[in-house]
Amino acid sequence: MSLKVLVVDDQGIVRAGFAAVIDAEDDMTVVGEAADGAAAVRLADELSPDVVVMDVRMPDLDGIAATRIITGRENAPRVLVLTTFDLDAYVFDALRAGASGFLLKDVHASELLHGIRVVATGESVLAPSATRRLISHYASAPERRTTGGPRQLDSLTTSQRNVLGLLAAGLNNAEIAESLGITVGTVKSHVNALLRKLGLRDRVQATILAYDLGLARPNPPGPHL
Repeated sequence: MSLKVLVVDDQGIVRAGFAAVIDAEDDMTVVGEAADGAAAVRLADELSPDVVVMDVRMPDLDGIAATRIITGRENAPRVLVLTTFDLDAYVFDALRAGASGFLLKDVHASELLHGIRVVATGESVLAPSATRRLISHYASAPERRTTGGPRQLDSLTTSQRNVLGLLAAGLNNAEIAESLGITVGTVKSHVNALLRKLGLRDRVQATILAYDLGLARPNPPGPHL
């Protein structure tokens, strides 16, 4: 079954280029194209894509605002944000708006296609190095953190909290498994359980919540035994 993709970019030639690359894949189909955020919101409702490839800077309704609207709806598609500008503000805003990944527009075609496939499965396309860069900046902005957060973690077991802290520090499943002395399969089970309990859609949202609640730190803690 082909992944249905909606491509959103205000530059026609860029939009067409992305669409051509995506449509050439056997497992993907471009179901629509939009030149601005308002059209993206409308087409996301009409076409029910699996993934929206979203530009950030667009007239009228920008990609961040459009992402927030689209991901806030029931049975929302995953959003992969692409931008020319590698600015931390864009990264933070996109991920907090509900995007499942963030890539630069000069990314190789194979990386774009891989990113679409990854976010479609509910994962993030942020590499550990990129995640750690976000963490470093996020940790230096305490005003972003919320208060009264521990209550949101009451439903998690100690093991799930440990996994959340390491996940938020940018470790992949294999690294988390090695750090905690458990199997990769157990890590996956803990990740799925904590996402479900916290009402989160993916690892990106889990990372953001962990920092909002002060659970994660730039140097991840070891397991609480």
